[in-house]
Amino acid sequence: MLDNVIKHKLIKFKTVLMDSWYAVKWLMLKIDNLGKIYYCPLKKNRLVKDDEVQEKHQPIQQLNWSEDDLKQGKTIHIHKFPKNHKVKLFCVQVSANRTEYIATNDMSQNSADDTRSECAIRWKIEEFHREIKQLTGLEKCQARTRRIQKNHIACSILVWARLKQIAHKIGKTVYQIKNELLTDYLIQQLQKPTWKFVGA
Repeated sequence: MLDNVIKHKLIKFKTVLMDSWYAVKWLMLKIDNLGKIYYCPLKKNRLVKDDEVQEKHQPIQQLNWSEDDLKQGKTIHIHKFPKNHKVKLFCVQVSANRTEYIATNDMSQNSADDTRSECAIRWKIEEFHREIKQLTGLEKCQARTRRIQKNHIACSILVWARLKQIAHKIGKTVYQIKNELLTDYLIQQLQKPTWKFVGA
């Protein structure tokens, strides 16, 4: 996907957000070589080294964090990366019982709050994928031709966009909107059925 965006110049961008599955050496270095910024969570057992105080790499969860480190991040080296490749690491509280360790090659970044805001965009994309699959029947297309599949995907996106628009306007979730539509339809059909079945 990244290669296609770069090759065809489809989208102008400066930052790449990804989850921990994509936080691999070759991809992080590639993004860095493209002159782009990345933000990605690292798994707790990823080996890193705080150059200021450590001689050997150790799992992220064993790092010591001062008050300043928690606010401004710390410069680290990731195991098996080139010696001169340093990243900024932030310990970000995502929820009451969940902490993420976010790595970025943006060495000018010095705010954990700004890092949290950058990464929050990623969750909006995850929400979109979940909602469009669960609410619009995106994955249930039985068509075989490319054109009809594209039409099905486009219609699913339009339905999701309309549900989102209505939900935002009346202050409800997209799931509540869809359930209410189905409920209203069922009540209407029970009271005044469109089709009446007559026994033989």
